[in-house]
Order: sequence, then C-alpha cells, then structure tokens
Amino acid sequence: MSTKTQAGTAATGTGEQARPVARSGRNELGMIRIADGVVTKIAARAAAENPNAGAAAARMLGRAVPGASRLPGVRDTDLQGLPKTSVIVDGSKAYVTLELSVRWPASIPDVTRQVRSHVRDRVRELAGLEVDEVHITVADLALDVAPPPRVR
Repeated sequence: MSTKTQAGTAATGTGEQARPVARSGRNELGMIRIADGVVTKIAARAAAENPNAGAAAARMLGRAVPGASRLPGVRDTDLQGLPKTSVIVDGSKAYVTLELSVRWPASIPDVTRQVRSHVRDRVRELAGLEVDEVHITVADLALDVAPPPRVR
C-alpha cells in the first residue's frame, strides 16, 4: 500500500525508492487531461464502495416513479447500483455532485461523511485531481426488509 508524501511522491513503506504520483495538468512530459466522464465514473464507483450507499430511485416532480426501473436507462433504489453522479473538472480541481440512497437505519450524516471522504481520496489517487467540493443529495432510503405478503 502506498502513501502520499509532501513532495508529491508515493512511498511504499517498505524502504523502496519513492516514485512520483501522476498529476493532471502540465508536467515535464507534456499535458495530461482527464475527461469529465472518466472522473464521473471514478467518483460513482468510489461512492458505491460504501456498503450503506447506492443508487436512488428515479424521481419526477419530487416523487419516486413506481415501475420506472423497468424502462431502459432508469435507475431503481439499489445499494449495489451506481449513484447518479456529475463532475466538473477545472484544471487540476474537480467538483462532484452525487444523488444516492442510504441503507435504513444507517446514520445519514455518517454515511455521507464517509462517502465524501472516500470519493475525494479515490479521485485524488486514481486521477490526480483535488476534489474541492462533493455535493450529496440523499434522495431515498433503501430498506432491506421485504414487503409483507399480499393476502389473496
């Protein structure tokens, strides 16, 4: 496991020589630009790595749309799914917006704090971008409880 040091290098902790950490922007070899879509996928996957966070149901006019998950491209509340994510990359900085569901009865402030921290760390580690802001909207609570059987 590597750790970042002050000089912008990664040290493995095993006495190996430190190696430079890739950074977005201009470096001695030229220009590196990471597309917004790539950073969006990194941020979505990082958010989904939290077992208490996942995709939120599709909503229209503030209400969940029942049965919309059967339509192609429409999300359902799912802790295994990727949350709706958008990212704006400005030079070496990224601004992330997430819409997700949280597992009931997990603490929403705790889960969002963990997701925010993990997204910042993973985007920095994988894309070399500093994440200045992570805006999170909790749109749904995911219940693991199956609905009661219908009486016939």
